[in-house]
Amino acid sequence: MITSEVEYLGNLRTKCTHLQSGTIVLTDAPIDNNGKGEAFSPTDLVATSYASCMITIMGIFCAQHEIKFEHAKASVTKMMESAPRRIGKIVIEMDLSNNGWTNEEFEKVVRAGKACPVAKTVSENVEIEFTFLLN
Repeated sequence: MITSEVEYLGNLRTKCTHLQSGTIVLTDAPIDNNGKGEAFSPTDLVATSYASCMITIMGIFCAQHEIKFEHAKASVTKMMESAPRRIGKIVIEMDLSNNGWTNEEFEKVVRAGKACPVAKTVSENVEIEFTFLLN
């Protein structure tokens, strides 16, 4: 089954349609690569997907283990490399406060998140830096 369709709209912009839901995401080339930076760039989506996937897997883990999970918010910073142009580093600062977890629960939930499918997919050539706020 096809997951999505991507259409070039001109001026370095694409329209990405998720076929199951009909959700549309526009992408634009970043300012540092000939674009206007008016939407997520494809590499922005990769970096953002990393944090989104982690939070999703944390939610699944908590539901399966009857651990309260009411709050998570991540800030994502993507750093590019050149020659070849690629993502060199992703910094994820994740606020997991106000869930009332013990230190043991926190460690288990974070470990589950770090084992998400995107984390397993991203190349070892990309450095990942985490900061977690618990309380």
